Amino acid sequence: MFSSLDEDEKNIVISAMEEKITETKEKVIAEGDEGDCLYVVGQGTLSCSIIFKGNTEPSFIRTYAPGEAFGELALLYNAPRAATIIANEECLLWRLDRETFNHIVKEASNKKR
Repeated sequence: MFSSLDEDEKNIVISAMEEKITETKEKVIAEGDEGDCLYVVGQGTLSCSIIFKGNTEPSFIRTYAPGEAFGELALLYNAPRAATIIANEECLLWRLDRETFNHIVKEASNKKR
C-alpha cells in the first residue's frame, strides 16, 4: 500500500500518523461502522472477525501482527468497516486519517499506474 510512495511522501505519512495504545480486549474497529482511518500495528496482536450472513456469532478470520495494516478497505472504497478488530493484548497502533490517506497514498498510487 505504501510501496508507491517516494521518500518525501513516506515521511509526510509517518509524521501524520497518530499513536494509539489499546487495552486488552479493546474493540478498535466495529463491523459496519464508518471508516475514518487505517491502522498500522507497531506492537501486539489483534484478532479480526466477521459475522457472516445467516450467523449471529462472529467467525475468526485472522490475526494482525506488527508491521501489518488494517482498515484501508473502508478508506479505499468509502464503504463501512468489513470486520471487527479486537486487541488481544495491549497494542501500539499508528493511526492514519482518511484525508491524509486520500491525499498522499491514493494519489501516489494513481500516479504510479
